Amino acid sequence: MTKTIIAVNAGPRANWNTDTLITEASKGAESTGAVVQRFDLFRLERYTGCISCFGCKKERFKGHCVCRDGLTPVLDAIREADGLIIGSPNYLGDLTASFRALYERLIFQNLTYNLETPCCNERPIPVLLIMTSNAPDTMYLDKMQNYQQTLNRFVGPAQVLISGDTLQLKDYSKTDWQWSMFDPEKKALRHETVFPQECKKAFEMGAEIFK
Repeated sequence: MTKTIIAVNAGPRANWNTDTLITEASKGAESTGAVVQRFDLFRLERYTGCISCFGCKKERFKGHCVCRDGLTPVLDAIREADGLIIGSPNYLGDLTASFRALYERLIFQNLTYNLETPCCNERPIPVLLIMTSNAPDTMYLDKMQNYQQTLNRFVGPAQVLISGDTLQLKDYSKTDWQWSMFDPEKKALRHETVFPQECKKAFEMGAEIFK
């Protein structure tokens, strides 16, 4: 039986770091025979984060966010999928607002507030969470581990891939301001030598997790 993997890009830039790693992880999943369905959050119809309506806490809507907007097809697809790849760049110390909107609604719909059964998700699926960042790889490790733990509890067994010190621009000299805190040559060298290894790792993780 063919598996379906949902890949979600929570970053705005096509063909850059986050997009590339998600694509490689998706190729890894496809190499095992899976079918990948992709969503780019910045290209969806208008949506919000959780609006705290508590509709998902009613028995007939258990495990379903009742808010209908641009995220509804994404949430519906994840609910029926066999795995989830989701990636986001780090903006100002956290993942993007688009990621947070999906994350809030993905998690909260499965939270019951019941001590005996705190999660109503009866169909856990493996998750690969990817973060790209201009900061060093280890700077936001605690934050990513927190995301991982929550995904473990409410979605399914999660793994994390972090790509730090990423190349933001092809040519730093063309910015209006001088970005003097960066070494463009060092950034370019890392992108040419380390980032391809991270792409390979993303492929391998996509293949391994979703076998």
